[in-house]
Amino acid sequence: MGGADAGAGAFYDAALHKRETLMGKSGPSALIKNFRVFRIALFACIGGVLYGYNQGMFSGILAMPAFERHMGDYVTDSTKKGWLTAILELGAWIGTLLSGFIAEVLSRKYSVLVASAVFMLGVVIQATAITGVGHDAILAGRFITGMGVGSLAMIIPIYNSEVAPPEVRGALVATQQLAICFGIMISFWIDYGTNFIGGTTAETQSDAAWLTPICLQLAPAVILFVGMIFMPFSPRWLVHHGREEEARQVLSSLRGLSPDHELVELEFLEIKAQSLFEKRSVAELFPNLREPTAWNIFKLQFVSIKKLFQTRAMVKRVAVATVTMFFQQWSGINAVLYYAPSIFKQLGLDDTSTSLLATGVVGIVMFIATIPAVLWIDRVGRKPVLTIGAIGMATCHIIIAVIVAKNIDQWESHKAAGWAAVCMVWLFVVHFGYSWGPCAWIIVAEIWPLSTRPYGVALGASSNWMNNFIVGQVTPDMLEGITYGTYILFGLLTYMGAAFVWFLVPETKRLTLEEMDIIFGSEGTAQADFERMEEINNEIGLTRILRGESSNPTSTPYETLPEKGNTSDHSERIQAV
Repeated sequence: MGGADAGAGAFYDAALHKRETLMGKSGPSALIKNFRVFRIALFACIGGVLYGYNQGMFSGILAMPAFERHMGDYVTDSTKKGWLTAILELGAWIGTLLSGFIAEVLSRKYSVLVASAVFMLGVVIQATAITGVGHDAILAGRFITGMGVGSLAMIIPIYNSEVAPPEVRGALVATQQLAICFGIMISFWIDYGTNFIGGTTAETQSDAAWLTPICLQLAPAVILFVGMIFMPFSPRWLVHHGREEEARQVLSSLRGLSPDHELVELEFLEIKAQSLFEKRSVAELFPNLREPTAWNIFKLQFVSIKKLFQTRAMVKRVAVATVTMFFQQWSGINAVLYYAPSIFKQLGLDDTSTSLLATGVVGIVMFIATIPAVLWIDRVGRKPVLTIGAIGMATCHIIIAVIVAKNIDQWESHKAAGWAAVCMVWLFVVHFGYSWGPCAWIIVAEIWPLSTRPYGVALGASSNWMNNFIVGQVTPDMLEGITYGTYILFGLLTYMGAAFVWFLVPETKRLTLEEMDIIFGSEGTAQADFERMEEINNEIGLTRILRGESSNPTSTPYETLPEKGNTSDHSERIQAV
């Protein structure tokens, strides 16, 4: 086991050192050198903006008097209001389940086009609510829009990670999270601005106040759809589907180097090695699905997820991924994002304009708070950030509950108490922004062996969307039925989330896949993965390229692998973490 760990680490250290020698190190300078890739990734992140915009936009619309005129009791009845809001997440859950299959069969590029088209169809259907169809159009449109949003939220990060060279991949994938927060932020302020169209009263407010935020989504969606036609295919997808020469040309174009350049060759072989690894893993685990037909690809994602529940060690990983996402959603973050104006009204901000203004501040502080996580998460670690963030969020909930319990019927005479509660909501969002927003997804992505990672991440995402849907559905009923008890419930669950992370979730910072196996009790899984990958690297000549780095064999990390019997380095590193 120790040899496999050191071997895998040494091999990829050699690959990284070779790449740095050819291209330079990671950081801002790498983004400048790879500016073409950076532009493509930024463009693709329009999908993240659409996702974030949908998360925040509807909360402001629900507070608009003109929207209530068309929706009737679907705004005033808390249960129906929950359905009107949460049906987007139900659609997104289905879109997430289908996105892996679509992205593999049609390509990442064409699947973005399909998801964008589905998204635009949903927006158009929502806009028809003005004709008198009302809540039926909103329900159907938000469900279809959700399918597009869920697919984009899964496919765009995959596309970005596969067109990006390794030295900038982390920064570009993190850009997706910032794009989501940016979409949330601008949605709140667009709601605030359009609320004044025609006036802010039920008698005077124009229907354009709520139609404009809905229809504005079409502009970036059309830009994404048209622009994506001219974007390159994913090199990884091309290699996986036997279009190797085309993949070389795409890599060459992305890098601005000739197809026979050593750096292009290195990256091409790394992609090919990963592709062969996935194919051989499937052939070993599911021999009846080894032929890459559309039907086999569709079945593969479900049988692969089923296999995650067949050993105790893998069930532990499933529990970490799904329960972490459960606690992320039951922290109450999307209760705030979906119903912020209603929450602020309950806290004494009766005027719609003032509640929308306070909601706009939520978007700004969440966007700003996310930036430190992108910069420092790999230094601080996952557990401390998640634990401190959960304790901070839970404490904010409890303070809000106390303030509401004492002042719920006397906000007029206790305005300072209302603003104190509003500030606690803002502080809650700050704690979420630097912790559970980005870090929960990092945990879910890191804990799986290579051969099961795509399916494990899909399972975590499924848990996220389903809990998202439930929270969106029940929050209006809770705010109306148990008032301050809503905050106590979210607070207690978030304290439980802090305890879960601290006592049951391992620190994954800088752990190798083999060390993950030791922690979760599945020793040998990553060892077998490594041996299969080592065989492929030797077969396609990647090992030879890396060994050719220096005339002195002992100076190349991959040449100095420790003996396989040495396991002391594992225990020392795990204890250190």
